[in-house]
Amino acid sequence: MTNHRAHAFPYFATSVVTGGLLVLGTWLGYGQEPLISAHDHVHHDHFAAFASIPEKARSRPNPLESDPKAAVAGRKLFLQHCAECHGKTAEGGKKAPNLHAQEVQSATPGVLFWIMTNGVVRRGMPVWSKLPEPERWQIVSYIKGLRQSDERAVQEAKPRNGEGSPNH
Repeated sequence: MTNHRAHAFPYFATSVVTGGLLVLGTWLGYGQEPLISAHDHVHHDHFAAFASIPEKARSRPNPLESDPKAAVAGRKLFLQHCAECHGKTAEGGKKAPNLHAQEVQSATPGVLFWIMTNGVVRRGMPVWSKLPEPERWQIVSYIKGLRQSDERAVQEAKPRNGEGSPNH
């Protein structure tokens, strides 16, 4: 007669150890920022759709690129239509990626326009083709302007010519 408990022990012990490690890892990481934040969504699968965009759409220029008012109008439209998923400052959220991400900022305006127009339904990005074309281009202007805003913020945060030193 075999002892079933003796054979079950290794499986039980493995389950307890694995569960304990998961709990310990969660407890140790609680309240700390992970290296890649949950709402950064900077995983390649979020931007995989960029690779399948037709070249004609990819190379399409933003007709409002030189209009300084386009980004301002685009921000208002972004807050109305996009902020629910992408966050008020485009930092991403549970449903959508961070639009400050390198993949987005290095994408051409045509890529961003195509994504907005056609959506990426399997990733949760709705189709915005009913939004008038000029408004979609304004949102593209706003999104592309995020990089310049980020660069300005970094420059403004740097001390200038001894500012912040104890002798001045």
